[in-house]
Amino acid sequence: MKYSFRQLEVFLAAAHFQNITRAAESLAMSQSAASSALKELENQFDIQLFDRVGKRLQLNELGRLYRPKVEAVLAQATELEQAFSKNSEIGALKVGATLTIGNYLAVGVMAQYMNTPTRPRVALEVANTSTIVRRVKDFELDIGLIEGELQSSELEVLPWRGDQLVVFCSPTHPLAKKETLTDEDLRGATWIMREQGSGTRQSFERGMHGLLPDMNVLLELEHTEAIKRAVEADLGIGCLSEVVLEDAIRRGSLVALKTPQHRSFERQFYFILHKQKYRSAGIDAWIKLCRALP
Repeated sequence: MKYSFRQLEVFLAAAHFQNITRAAESLAMSQSAASSALKELENQFDIQLFDRVGKRLQLNELGRLYRPKVEAVLAQATELEQAFSKNSEIGALKVGATLTIGNYLAVGVMAQYMNTPTRPRVALEVANTSTIVRRVKDFELDIGLIEGELQSSELEVLPWRGDQLVVFCSPTHPLAKKETLTDEDLRGATWIMREQGSGTRQSFERGMHGLLPDMNVLLELEHTEAIKRAVEADLGIGCLSEVVLEDAIRRGSLVALKTPQHRSFERQFYFILHKQKYRSAGIDAWIKLCRALP
């Protein structure tokens, strides 16, 4: 072969950091060695993979074309190395999850995944939907678990499980005693909401169509626990996943409110993967564990 795996690693690191010094540091190489490896790779095939602007490396059209192919080659090489070492083919995984999934579902799956004879490591990043989508597109995550609807030509979107958003309040809130809320109740309430860009906010706004211009949103918070505490303090009412609220409603610290029948807060959780990324045994094992959750 005219190329080495080290050259491919340098190419991917340079594509990620857009800087050869930072790429070299991430691979525990000297800056000159990394520069030489990248230059040799380009010279051997008489190609240019980056546009160089000062110290910044900008992946060009050819580089963007080859990046997923290089990702796949190195992923397969890693898997083969694990097999040669007589380890399980299930290896380390980089997973991204939105806040509801990451805090309430993914940690349990991670524990099961890591509890195998070879103890594979899992790096779990928890962020909102837009961040997870971007990082999967950039090959920085092997798989994403998201709450929001998504259309993308670059990503494969696989349905995982259903979910239900629940409108809720404190036991002392005036709406707590109402059998069923009306649209006027929803319009007149003070709301504590997830931030724009989150899957929960997207699903909520879809369910509240027609009322959004009149809504009174007091607070927009990134963390579900902060929203629950604010609602418990009677600052307003909220709307979060039933997964998030299950324990608090059972304890009686929060009360689920029945919404008008014509308003649907059902939604779907999804897996997202880059269409050009190699689908390893580890990714398949992760999906299988997620699907087995009750």
